[in-house]
Amino acid sequence: MPDTRPPCPPFTAETALRKVRAAEDAWNTRDPERVALAYTEDSEWRNRDVFLTGRTEIVAFLRAKWERELDYRLRKELWAFTGDRIAVRFEYEWHDAAGQWYRSYGNENWEFDANGLMRRRFASVNDLAITERERRVLPPAGSSAGA
Repeated sequence: MPDTRPPCPPFTAETALRKVRAAEDAWNTRDPERVALAYTEDSEWRNRDVFLTGRTEIVAFLRAKWERELDYRLRKELWAFTGDRIAVRFEYEWHDAAGQWYRSYGNENWEFDANGLMRRRFASVNDLAITERERRVLPPAGSSAGA
């Protein structure tokens, strides 16, 4: 029986927003294995200049990411949707081991299979070094603030 990750396409405004919130909540756990379950076994990714294929590569990528990006907190915003695709805007804050804070922001394009698993994820990401004073207080994972 194939993995299923509702809501499944075709998306409505309500189901697309639920998909975005579920992704935000999962990523804020910083649990690579849990996050990877939302993707097809052969999912294709572009994250910045890194190209990945499959859950094994996704898990390794996320482990390294969250070892480097400390106290990571993400917020996603539904930008557009149609059929089996969703576009989001996002921002997250994190700091490195030396204590330098960053705000990373950008856009993601997602494509899903019929079972609601993401088969393609293309992310464009920019990083901005910020001071402690410039940090934004992002809402906790699962919050409806900013939705």
